[in-house]
Amino acid sequence: MLTLAGVNDENLIELSKQSGARIALRGDTLTMTGSAEAVNRAAPLARRMIDTAKQQMPLTADDVLRMSMEAPRDGNGTEDSQRIVLPGIRKVIQPKTSGQGEYLKVIAENDIVVGIGPAGTGKTYLAVAAAVDALSRKRVRRIVLARPAVEAGESLGFLPGDLQAKVDPYLRPLYDALEDMMPPERVQKSLETRTIEIAPLAYMRGRTLADAFVILDEAQNATNAQMKMFLTRLGVNSRAVITGDKTQIDLGRREESGLVQIERILPGIDGIGFHYLTESDVVRHRLVREIIKAYAEDAGN
Repeated sequence: MLTLAGVNDENLIELSKQSGARIALRGDTLTMTGSAEAVNRAAPLARRMIDTAKQQMPLTADDVLRMSMEAPRDGNGTEDSQRIVLPGIRKVIQPKTSGQGEYLKVIAENDIVVGIGPAGTGKTYLAVAAAVDALSRKRVRRIVLARPAVEAGESLGFLPGDLQAKVDPYLRPLYDALEDMMPPERVQKSLETRTIEIAPLAYMRGRTLADAFVILDEAQNATNAQMKMFLTRLGVNSRAVITGDKTQIDLGRREESGLVQIERILPGIDGIGFHYLTESDVVRHRLVREIIKAYAEDAGN
């Protein structure tokens, strides 16, 4: 009941705001009153909220807002099949938007997937979840996570430490995603045994990645040559997910981006899937969605 209501009843307040119905929670009874139209809007949304709370998953006002913006569920069980259960930490990861659900479906159906979309849409997080799931089910023997080491519009100057210490700041988001999905001791052991490898994209040259789930993050900052090198590393029983945001290219010239090039030349090849996420799939703070929309509108002027 506490999860359903939210902090200071924020979830119920958002439900009321989005539906126009008056919402009351007394004990284990949720009551909706108002016009027939308002109650009809509130009922399916309330059912989704209850399902989420029963699964012991987090539920916030932002989640309620996202649910209200999506089409109703079709009841064919497709969402259950997209749930990723992480037994080590007793956590369930499932898409929070229809776009994320389609993204996981594309990952399941293709050997190479290119996920393109703005920040906060879960491109990397869901890809890492799919990789951890594949590893736990022994569908692959290792996970390889790579990122281009490109500074985001500013010079960081000299960084102290050995080579690994210098590149770790670029790879930190990948560590964060892993640590959210696996017990810390298992993450550490997997890194030590190289069951999981996190490395700059440049480290991939000359290798063959067999029996692996490979993720290239921030792919908009991989050059054309680097992207070709990465794609030709895949070996037997390997799959790859490439994620990127075309609005955040930090290379000298946009046409140098390998992500932009593969978007042009690879569609139509069997086994390669493209999926586009939009601002409606943003699962961070609700203002992130509005910020992305404002920048997009400004770019169009």
